[in-house]
Amino acid sequence: RQTLIFIYGAIACPFVDFFARYGWLAVVLLLFIGLFRLSDIAMGVMANPFYIDMGFSLSQIANVSKIYGFVMSILGALLGGALVFRVGAARLLAPAVFLIAASNLTFAWLAWVGQPDPLVLTIAISIDNLAGGMSGSIFIAFLSGLTNTTYTATQYALFSSIMTLPGKLMGGSSGWIVDRLQADFSATYKFGGYAIFFVYTALLGLPALVLAIIVRRRFEKETPPS
Repeated sequence: RQTLIFIYGAIACPFVDFFARYGWLAVVLLLFIGLFRLSDIAMGVMANPFYIDMGFSLSQIANVSKIYGFVMSILGALLGGALVFRVGAARLLAPAVFLIAASNLTFAWLAWVGQPDPLVLTIAISIDNLAGGMSGSIFIAFLSGLTNTTYTATQYALFSSIMTLPGKLMGGSSGWIVDRLQADFSATYKFGGYAIFFVYTALLGLPALVLAIIVRRRFEKETPPS
């Protein structure tokens, strides 16, 4: 009996509480959470293979992507935190989704250049990591505001799992998509398949952008206190 009570309180109650507080909006929120980083995750799994196919050395990839990119992510996170403090997380959701999706187009630009240019690589990774850092801070603040303080850990774990699941599922087919696109377009342009793929991943952000607008409008009106 004590075990059943513990399971109900630790697992069932956080789910019941979330749907009780937000009603039908809970479904929209969960769908939005799942799609928020879809374009970023679907693109990210092909970033390193793309760098290597373009001819960048491992040292160039490490220096720009891992070291410099990490610094830009931190700067983006700080900027995102400052914006949340000044504007509020809900109002920044749509711009965050737009930045995540639009930053993928910088890699389409890199593919269009068609040669391992370190400057273009640096610009692309700077924009991508800066946008990712800003959006991450905004989204974390938004998710934190959705949780009930009584069930913070369980509800946040639920949100985090849902946030990456669709992107992981879509990302599993990214390699196959690139192979097909490269087979169809590489004869016309060497990295044409990659360029189209990055545009495709940017377009994956459109459903999340629509949901972000809906959530922002409804959230301020319908979100009850925790």
